[in-house]
Amino acid sequence: MFHSVKSYLKFLWHSKNEHGVHSPFVFNLVTQCFYDKKRYPKYESLKEHRQLLLESKLYIEVTDFGAGSKVFKSNKRAVNQIAKNAGISAKRAELLYRIVNYFQPEYIFEIGTSVGLATAALSLGNTNTKVYSLEGCPKTADIAKTLFHHCGFFNIRVETVEFSDYLKNWTLPNANFHLIYFDGNHSKAATLDYFELLLPTISNDTVWIFDDIHWSTDMEEAWKIIKEHPQVTVTIDTFQWGFVFFRKEQPKEHFVIRI
Repeated sequence: MFHSVKSYLKFLWHSKNEHGVHSPFVFNLVTQCFYDKKRYPKYESLKEHRQLLLESKLYIEVTDFGAGSKVFKSNKRAVNQIAKNAGISAKRAELLYRIVNYFQPEYIFEIGTSVGLATAALSLGNTNTKVYSLEGCPKTADIAKTLFHHCGFFNIRVETVEFSDYLKNWTLPNANFHLIYFDGNHSKAATLDYFELLLPTISNDTVWIFDDIHWSTDMEEAWKIIKEHPQVTVTIDTFQWGFVFFRKEQPKEHFVIRI
């Protein structure tokens, strides 16, 4: 708790809104996407998906994996509590929808499906996109896939795998992902592992989003290393999310933006 409070106060001290942004690329992203107040009709689909999960009476065996696909924790949890406590918030889901709607990526990759709240936002932001999502827990993945089918999100493919092993073998049908959402393992080692394994997929227009960059000291250290990587040009810290861009025409610059 102390770490979170300290990190947030530091974030507030350094953060700016659009008036402190001099990069046209970042200014447009902030004003036309982050701060977009329009009520999109597809927000209702996100709300419906969330409500179905929150009203669920199901309990499932949730399995977490360690390195080499070894199970290190398994316990029964209520689906509605997973959606309430571990899933993306309604506000963040709408922002994620707007980000996809803004950039219109053709291929999206997600590490960490969970019950699919973020995946649904990725899917609805551009219904012509193809979303590939990885989930470590089979029962959680089954819940997500059932609801995707029920809600008509047919552009999503979920793979139940151990993340690092899968990325090292790289069996996905398309490696040119235009947007990647990292929400699978909030540790420094895993985050940097995924970062390095996915670097060969980047293009000039790639957008990467890292969740919970201030979750812990380890995650803040991982975020610092990512920002300093020579192939990274622009980064945006919004406290919960860290945005990474590889645009060669942009000077290397880091932004801290309140949203």
